[in-house]
Amino acid sequence: MKLDDAIISRSIIESYKEKLLSSIEVDVALVGAGPSNLVAGYYLGKAGIRAVIFESKLAPGGGMWGGGMMFNEIAIQEDALDIIKDLNISYKKARDGYYTMDSIESTSSIISRCVKSGTIIFNLIKVTDVLFREEDGEKRVAGLVLLWSPVHSLGLHVDPLGIKASYVVDGTGHPAEICNIVSRKMDVKLNTPTGEVIGEMSMWADKGEQFTVENTKEVFPGLYVAGMAANNAFGGPRMGPIFGGMLLSGKKIADMLIKRIKG
Repeated sequence: MKLDDAIISRSIIESYKEKLLSSIEVDVALVGAGPSNLVAGYYLGKAGIRAVIFESKLAPGGGMWGGGMMFNEIAIQEDALDIIKDLNISYKKARDGYYTMDSIESTSSIISRCVKSGTIIFNLIKVTDVLFREEDGEKRVAGLVLLWSPVHSLGLHVDPLGIKASYVVDGTGHPAEICNIVSRKMDVKLNTPTGEVIGEMSMWADKGEQFTVENTKEVFPGLYVAGMAANNAFGGPRMGPIFGGMLLSGKKIADMLIKRIKG
């Protein structure tokens, strides 16, 4: 077969254009392709929800790739085992109700299952702002403002594009970027004890895992938090290289949104 450079380029552009146009109006837009949002995307896609994930970096997966201090193994607790089985990820029993998984297999498997469920993942796209609207006198998050990550990093003066979403999930991890944007730019109170992003505490795995799942919820009309963004927004401790709470957070946010969208 003789290769034609123009046809190769045309094929890529046309396919990407189709994917992007299908994501201009969605049910759920998830910011950050860490484990919580990837799991959420998997279950949302399985339920037939139109969902899309925007990741600012080249590789989706968040902090799972590196395991603990670059030992590419991660730990989960028994509570999250059903999700691991559902995702068909290999695991082995460790000590006292804990299990370990190869971080490379785990991360790549979750990404693959998420995409195959029908949820689209865009990498190298930075969410720089939100769309907001007022309905019956109430402000709500109604979508996202997007820019190419390299354009944002270089500080170039290029206008972004907006997409509509019925619901947005902040899964940006430790920075809780979307919650901070909403709190700062919309002059509103979040559904946190202080009305603002409280900031995460130092590491305490036991409390951090529980806190992550408990505070996976709607933090402002139209805006939900998941994973470490929930810890940051509500002021919980980080938990290090154990990922059960992150996976459970993703499943919880998917269940909440499926129920809300489908009734």
